[in-house]
Amino acid sequence: MTTALPEDSWLRQLRPQPARVTAAEYEALAEDLARAIEIVDGYIVFCEAPTPDHQTAGRRLANLLERHARTAVKSGRYGCLTVNNDVDLRLQDIPLLNRRPDVILYRCLDRDRGERLRAEHALLVVEIVSPGSETQDTTDKLGEYARAGIPHYWITRLDNDGVTSIERYALDRASMLYKHLGTLMKDEAGGPPEIANPIPIVIDWDELNF
Repeated sequence: MTTALPEDSWLRQLRPQPARVTAAEYEALAEDLARAIEIVDGYIVFCEAPTPDHQTAGRRLANLLERHARTAVKSGRYGCLTVNNDVDLRLQDIPLLNRRPDVILYRCLDRDRGERLRAEHALLVVEIVSPGSETQDTTDKLGEYARAGIPHYWITRLDNDGVTSIERYALDRASMLYKHLGTLMKDEAGGPPEIANPIPIVIDWDELNF
């Protein structure tokens, strides 16, 4: 038995996307529109506007990573590194797969050549879980970033006071899947956690408070 939709149902207003978005079409979009969407297999995915807490957490994480990236660069062992929030990351050209990670640590781009940020530049991608992004961050992007060859992925969770946990994943090159390295918890006993990869980082939880 089927049930007809009411004439005023919002479902009747839905229309399929007429065609997949190409890389050239995406690059021609106005910046304010591009910032509001991601492209998955050529199809537009609208991004929810981040909450103030989400934005603050992203800024705190970027600041922490940037401080340690500068130290790593000064050591002379890592080359030029940079950290950014909410920037275009090209994972695939055909069909187009374009994400905007909350935070990303990557090798510096050649600006003179107009180099675009791609998966091969990325060392670490960080996504902050929001109520509407659980499946995307823990399943969809987990697979996408691994298949693209990004070495490290962090899934970060918040409470009302700031960042409470960081799930760490490292790429297994043989399977092109992520291996869970463990979860850093704010309330764990002991001093600030220290990790060695992708660069040496000390997770000072106080820096990640709101």
